[in-house]
Amino acid sequence: PRISYDEALELLKQHGSEEQQVPWGEDFGGDEETVISNQFDRPVFIHRYPTQCKAFYMKEDPTDPKKSLSVDMIGPEGYGELIGGGQREDDLAVLEQKIAAHGLPKEDFEWFLDVRRYGTFSHGGFGLGVERTVAWLCGLHHVRETIPFPRLLDRLKP
Repeated sequence: PRISYDEALELLKQHGSEEQQVPWGEDFGGDEETVISNQFDRPVFIHRYPTQCKAFYMKEDPTDPKKSLSVDMIGPEGYGELIGGGQREDDLAVLEQKIAAHGLPKEDFEWFLDVRRYGTFSHGGFGLGVERTVAWLCGLHHVRETIPFPRLLDRLKP
């Protein structure tokens, strides 16, 4: 299934506790994602998050600039966000404005801006939480059971 951020907020109003009510514009935490995912028997895509709770490089929705062309895939049974993605901003001037608006040092993003300066096109991307996805597929109770080389206090390298 695919629902909008606004529809996800409605599900929280109907099925969530008072503590799980999220004001418009804030991202969902683990508890809220569990309430939403429990309404479905498979992963659910939530799209059109508010721009204020997504990364600055997410493209704005041309029909509603308060929303971004972003998506999260929430796993069933409380496994949380498995995928996060969206369409990336490809307009150099818009990116420079967003970097300034977020108070970020422009020099740290010159390499990122160069990609737009010297040729770009409309594009998107996503990140897959491999360990969370494996935990969901294998029915494991905790993501730490999927980490092949866990970092411990006395072991930081595999």
